[in-house]
Amino acid sequence: MVEMQFADFVTCGFNQIVNNLAKSYYRWGQHADVVVRMPTGAGTAAGPFHSQSNEAWFTHVPGLKVVYPSNPHDAKGLLCAAFADPNPVMYFEHKLLYRSLSGPVPEAYYTTPIGQAALAQEGDELSIITYGLGVHWALAACKELGIKADILDLRTLLPWDTEAVGHTVRKTGRVLILHEDTLTGGLGGELAAWIAEHCFSSLDAPVRRVASLDTAVPFAPPLEAGFLPQQRLREQLKALRDY
Repeated sequence: MVEMQFADFVTCGFNQIVNNLAKSYYRWGQHADVVVRMPTGAGTAAGPFHSQSNEAWFTHVPGLKVVYPSNPHDAKGLLCAAFADPNPVMYFEHKLLYRSLSGPVPEAYYTTPIGQAALAQEGDELSIITYGLGVHWALAACKELGIKADILDLRTLLPWDTEAVGHTVRKTGRVLILHEDTLTGGLGGELAAWIAEHCFSSLDAPVRRVASLDTAVPFAPPLEAGFLPQQRLREQLKALRDY
């Protein structure tokens, strides 16, 4: 296990991850049993070099697995699963959650299945598909606005759970995809394209994406708050519900 501290610094080892670790099994049949921990995300006024969300860089690399827990229980479970998996695993962990979120974690060994999403909340008005800190933004926004939504926590970004995504889309017919990564090139675009291709007949409204602005992460807290998607999330949720 190695830790980048912070995810922004992964560029110094990018070649080793995407061209060596990711392709070792394909090229030589040799497992690359490595876990790369990626402390990630903004919200701490740490500026543009310590706050980026770069998980989408790695969801485009065959041979890697990418996980991103949103709570303490899954943090341990996915880390143990990553150790047990013979493939290289990118383990993203939002650093704002380190001291802001607590919860029960069993002392005994257990794993959270890689590739399996989970519902953080059930509802029938619309679906929010998200991961990481986005789960908590979605929970707070739905509570504030009185929206009864399915909130699907992907937990794994590569390979992501197409069955769970399809199920919630067909259930509610209204979908919002939320992530902290910048909008352009983020995982939300892939999810939206898949939903349009496979679930179009179940949709009652256009798929909406809510993400951070396509800029560097600002230092100043008020600017950082504008960069992040929380306020736009509330606006888009109301618009989607009323569509």
